Amino acid sequence: MSSSSIATGLDVFLSEQLELVSRRRVGLVTNPTGVTRDLRSNVDALRDTGVNLVALFGPEHGFSAAAADATPVDSGHDARTHLPVHSLYGNIRKPTSDMLASLDVLLFDLQDAGVRFYTYTTTLALILEACAENHIPLIVLDRPNPINGVIIEGAMLEPGLQSFIGHGPLPVRYGMTRGELARFYNHELNINAQLHVIELRGWRREMWFDETGLTWVSPSPGIPQFATTITYPGMCFIEGTNLSEGRGTALPFEIVGAPFLDGYALAESLNDLKLAGVRFRPIAFTPSASKHAGIECYGVQVHVTDRNAFRPVIVGLHIITACRALAPNQVEFFSTSWEGKPPHLDLLTGDARVREGLSTNQPTNTLTFPWANELLQFNETRKRYLLY
Repeated sequence: MSSSSIATGLDVFLSEQLELVSRRRVGLVTNPTGVTRDLRSNVDALRDTGVNLVALFGPEHGFSAAAADATPVDSGHDARTHLPVHSLYGNIRKPTSDMLASLDVLLFDLQDAGVRFYTYTTTLALILEACAENHIPLIVLDRPNPINGVIIEGAMLEPGLQSFIGHGPLPVRYGMTRGELARFYNHELNINAQLHVIELRGWRREMWFDETGLTWVSPSPGIPQFATTITYPGMCFIEGTNLSEGRGTALPFEIVGAPFLDGYALAESLNDLKLAGVRFRPIAFTPSASKHAGIECYGVQVHVTDRNAFRPVIVGLHIITACRALAPNQVEFFSTSWEGKPPHLDLLTGDARVREGLSTNQPTNTLTFPWANELLQFNETRKRYLLY
């Protein structure tokens, strides 16, 4: 089947399955990524077909996907439709009974990044819990995993490191669509919500997002383009250090640097490793926000040359190691996170041994070696929930 015939769960739902919400009061969890193939918003498309949409819900970054990372978002009303918009990224992160009281069914339609620490993953799990507790059916309108549904990578999340950027027994890169992940959570976490997944049509597991024929809509300020998702699974580790991960620039998660680094030396040391599918180029940049805002930084841009061979998690660890080798007294790990929990890098990797090993200059391959058997076991579990 060609990419031109791929349909999202939303498109399939609108054309074939509207009877699931006929004469029912409907809530919708979404943001600007919830569009039809021809880029109509799901809110407009649902209302135009007569769906009784009575409430909206927004994840981190808000219903508009415009708020900065980790910024609380208030509930309110949509200015155009006047529907209530319940924020799931403020004082409340799990739908309350009051939020769900006026609903007969809840729809979930969000594009995400295919990575455990992208918070829409945790929001999905909490919504499943709320729906189970309140006896509200949940319909997930499936969308592609943008970084394909084959490759899995990274450490399994240690139970003691569970947070809003890591929920459930998943590796960093889990290789499932949103609908498959909902099935995984619902069973593996014993949630047992009344779940219905509207499947994609025409999608194949090996597909990257730009092979689907669908148009990329940014799900958050830090993921402005599809290319960002390719490097994001490893470059997000930089968040756990005092290095800039490129926030406040046009290339978040594709560049790394700091005022005290030598970009040319860093590029040379990383290229000498001959890591699969990637090259590094010296770069200077001045972030307009976040770490080192207004200060010129020196580092590298990550250029992916073969995305199927590229392993971003491994590359992210090598980058931190190389930066520490160049500036051992200046590269620091944050001792906590904005959630006030363990070190932020621990929450991102899901494995405290990683930061401990990096701190004592252990070779990267010794840090990742324990993951192999865990990933094999996870893959066997994952197979039970795959739809494609």
